[in-house]
Amino acid sequence: MAGMTRTPFIAGNWKMNLDHLQAVAFVQKLHWTLKDAKHEEGSVEVGIFPPFTDIRTVQTLLDADKIPFSLGAQDLSTHESGAYTGEVSGQFLAKLDCGYVIIGHSERRQYHAESDEVVAAKVQAALTNGLVPVICVGETLEEREESGPTAVSVAQLTAALDGVPADADVVVAYEPVWAIGTGQVASPEQAQEVCAALREVVAGTLGADAAARTRVLYGGSVKSGNIASFMREPDIDGALVGGASLVVDEFAAIIRYQKHVGV
Repeated sequence: MAGMTRTPFIAGNWKMNLDHLQAVAFVQKLHWTLKDAKHEEGSVEVGIFPPFTDIRTVQTLLDADKIPFSLGAQDLSTHESGAYTGEVSGQFLAKLDCGYVIIGHSERRQYHAESDEVVAAKVQAALTNGLVPVICVGETLEEREESGPTAVSVAQLTAALDGVPADADVVVAYEPVWAIGTGQVASPEQAQEVCAALREVVAGTLGADAAARTRVLYGGSVKSGNIASFMREPDIDGALVGGASLVVDEFAAIIRYQKHVGV
């Protein structure tokens, strides 16, 4: 399964950064930076996950300038519509041509007390509206020391995939909580161990074909200086990038990692 061809996916999670005007400037500069570097379109899928207030503006820019970036949202509601103040429905995101939505990010689990059940409901909401869920899993340092490197992530992904049909498209993102925004980073070998275990969960839940096509990303203090070492691992198909995705030159260098390893 690890030997199957999967288009690498480099996704930038902007979190609560960049207003819609800053977003325009950023996307334009990133596009031109990659063009100037003769980045080969199609060799890597580039994903942009801006705040909700930026999505319409970024969508319009991508369409108008024919910029080949994928667009995603950082969260969605479990509900389709109704009296849910502050919530954003998956059907609204689909109308804005979002292809992806991040679900179960550690910050949502920590600050908004999102349980495995809520994450699973959001996965279903995404799929119902034709969105590809980017399912985030990962352990704290305490959980890693208590349960080992794979137990927490495996349990989280197993719960998230409950009821998901075998032909569904999903992306899995392993983000060890202890490596997010801390400057610490899992070694490529540590990340590969967990990502391989997560692919086995997909195989056991959705089948071998799904496991072969599903992209598994690593996230956690990803930078241009370490991305190539992760991408050499057989079960790591890309990265979910946080802080580094807010710096044009740095994010562009991460996207162009293939040049660094001569692929």
